[in-house]
Amino acid sequence: MLAPPWIAVPPPGYGGIESVVELLCEALVARGHEVTLFAAPGSSSAAWVHPLLGGAHPDEIGSALHECDHVARAWEQIERAADTGRPFDVVHDHSGFTALAMADRVAAPVVHTVHVPFDSSTSPFYQCHGHKATLVAISHSQAAGAPPGARIASVVSNPIAVDRWPLRIVKRDYVLWIGRMDPVKGAHRAVGAARRARRRLVLAGPVQPGQERYYRTEIEPYIDGEQVRYVGEIGGMAKQELFAGAAALLMPVRWQEPFGMVMIEALACGTPVIAFGQGAANEIVIDGENGRLVSDEVEMAAALGDLDSIHPVQCRASVAERYDVATTARAYERVYRRAAGVELRPPPTVLAAGQDTRAAQARPATGRN
Repeated sequence: MLAPPWIAVPPPGYGGIESVVELLCEALVARGHEVTLFAAPGSSSAAWVHPLLGGAHPDEIGSALHECDHVARAWEQIERAADTGRPFDVVHDHSGFTALAMADRVAAPVVHTVHVPFDSSTSPFYQCHGHKATLVAISHSQAAGAPPGARIASVVSNPIAVDRWPLRIVKRDYVLWIGRMDPVKGAHRAVGAARRARRRLVLAGPVQPGQERYYRTEIEPYIDGEQVRYVGEIGGMAKQELFAGAAALLMPVRWQEPFGMVMIEALACGTPVIAFGQGAANEIVIDGENGRLVSDEVEMAAALGDLDSIHPVQCRASVAERYDVATTARAYERVYRRAAGVELRPPPTVLAAGQDTRAAQARPATGRN
């Protein structure tokens, strides 16, 4: 399992991919698999953890220097394992772009989970390099945008361990926005909707390098500690309590969000999600059952006054049925077997007395893969 090089697993705060890797490693080990996790220093896991770099780089997310260094060191370890007679059956990459571009440089088959949208900047890359690995999309919306040449082998949703999130029936009087302070994530639109609805808003998440001007001009002027409060980056129990206490999570995203972990985390706490109907929100949010799908800030503000019919138990059930980590682990097991060319064999055919062997062998197999 190849995690990104910038943030430890599990993440201390922001880090959706790292949360996915943590849960998937734990589930696979519990199902009897031997898993090695290549990750940033400071990581811990049920898998055998092998940090590759000298330190984590949370302030340099996306750095080509650290990603290339991380992947090259992982490839060395993979080759070394093969040389010592204990080759990896499959490499599962979550680390970015470098590993996919170099996937044909290692003998082990590579599964690459696409954690970014297919857009004008990423599509040419996947069109050129997608054939080098088994590609997995994290939503049907994302898969539909795959360019020619980037064949999606499977859609496997990101997981959540629902029972680790507190269900809160009685909510407090604030609504929540959580994410990185990037304009596409829409913190300013959440501010506009909450102010229009006259609802208290809590903003949470990091201001990453390059986002300072946006935060300073579009968000900070509205922070008064009362109607709009900013709590910074938050993780652990404090993050769970923030999700559980919120009357709703606002998701005013104006881009093709491939998944959106914050949505299923909120729903696991019984908190409905009000989202713009773009990207994976159309799959995660079931309008009228676990939240509302809206088109703009005006509709988002109106939806904040129309949540009484959505019960917290319905919200939690909607993710438990679709996104539990056990479901994700089983789906990835099937992907790994196909990538490695190791399919489960069908059960042996039991012949009745006097039955012709050739006729029995000619029948299609009925075993499950």
